[in-house]
Amino acid sequence: MPTPEEVARKNIDALLHQCGWLVQDYKRLDLSAGRGIAIREVRLNKGRCDYLLLIDRKPVGIIEAKKEGVTLSSVADQSGRYAENLPDFLRGSLTGKLPFLYESTGIETYFRDERGPHPRSRRVFAFHRPETLSDWLGSAGASPAAF
Repeated sequence: MPTPEEVARKNIDALLHQCGWLVQDYKRLDLSAGRGIAIREVRLNKGRCDYLLLIDRKPVGIIEAKKEGVTLSSVADQSGRYAENLPDFLRGSLTGKLPFLYESTGIETYFRDERGPHPRSRRVFAFHRPETLSDWLGSAGASPAAF
């Protein structure tokens, strides 16, 4: 019988697929597989993130997975810390934090855009598509609130 954490990750994988992300294990990573890749279980300088989101081979976000029933607002700081601890080989030209942070149980998902003046997590109905996040990154600092 799967653990609650395994159930959450299975649900998150399915949600990511529905939104156009290719979900891959870190040890079997193929960056040429597509534009938007969600990598499971990535080791960081401090800790491990459940999912690292890449668009066009560049890191853009983190997903912190939790079992159903966990209050997601209480783990927003955790995903924020992970966003600051990318290893140099993953960081590339990125300076500062990753811009897009999610916390999810696979049933409920919260999102935060770190580029805003007062970033805060808010509930969303689905993960954003890779194309959407790419558009936001290319819109001269535009944030989701502007759309």
